[in-house]
Formats: sequence, C-alpha cells, structure tokens
Amino acid sequence: MFHQPDLFEQPRRATPAPDLPAMVERISLVSKRPRYALLVLNLIAKAAGTNGSLGPYVASDGGLVPVRDWLCQALAPLANRDCRRLAMVETVRAELALGSPLDTEEAERRVEEEVQSRILRSGRTNISRAVSDLVRAGLLRRHYQGYRVDHPNRGAQREAVYTITPEARLALARSC
Repeated sequence: MFHQPDLFEQPRRATPAPDLPAMVERISLVSKRPRYALLVLNLIAKAAGTNGSLGPYVASDGGLVPVRDWLCQALAPLANRDCRRLAMVETVRAELALGSPLDTEEAERRVEEEVQSRILRSGRTNISRAVSDLVRAGLLRRHYQGYRVDHPNRGAQREAVYTITPEARLALARSC
C-alpha cells in the first residue's frame, strides 16, 4: 500500500531545552516586578513536592499555614530594609498613641504586631500579583482546593495550590 505524505505536515523540530535567561525574559514581558516574581517561582520550586505542586497548606514553625502566608513569611525579611516599613511603624505608633495610654514595652509589642499584620496583608497581595504574572507567563498553574471540592474559583474556604510547569522546573534545576 502506498502512503502519500501530508503536504501540510511540518517536520518536527526538537524543542530547545528551557534555560534561565529565556525564562527571565518571559517573566519580564508580563510582570512589572520580574525579580520578585522569579523569587516567588524559585521558592515554590524549592518547596514543591515531586509532582511540582505546593499547597494548599505548608508545614511551618507554627503548624500548617496557607501557601500564600508561607510565601509571605519567607519573603518578609525583604520588607525590613524598606523605607515604607519605617514609615508604617511611625504611622502605627501615631495611631496607637491616639488610643489608650500603654506602657512602653506593651506599646512596642502592639506596634510590632500591627506592623507584621499589615506586612502580611500587603504581602498576600504581592504574592497573588506575582503568581498571576507567572501564570500569564506559562510557568505556573494555580487552582483552588478546600472545604467542599476542588474548584477553579476561590472562596468558600478554598486555598490556592500552585503547580510549577515541568519546563520551569527544568530551567531552575539547570541553573543550580
């Protein structure tokens, strides 16, 4: 039997192995903060299981915490040198001074608690933006898992699960 080749069939080309510079370029095309997004991707890759997924909860010193909170805690030291953090401390001190008078030690403890709470809240937003950029770049997949069933939409006590793509995982592994 004679087999006629398809005239529109393209010869298969070997896809180039992903490399870190190409991945950084992909991130920079979709993100306003590509270095931060790359840092988030690297943390997810290092902590992900054998299937490349991380979440919905991660073991931490304080028990199991949601993956976004864990990433925020891991990146919190970046905020220590930020001038906006110093301004936040002064703002919180001024707000607490308007309330009931406290002793110095108690006031500093409450200032630190409030600053950490605000850093966590803004950090969650930053993580979500970075993850959205990584999803747009095709380096990460995100879905939500929780109380009732796995579901593509958040809410109803569902937490995020991040899965790094094999391509991104390979590029990060080759860079070490």
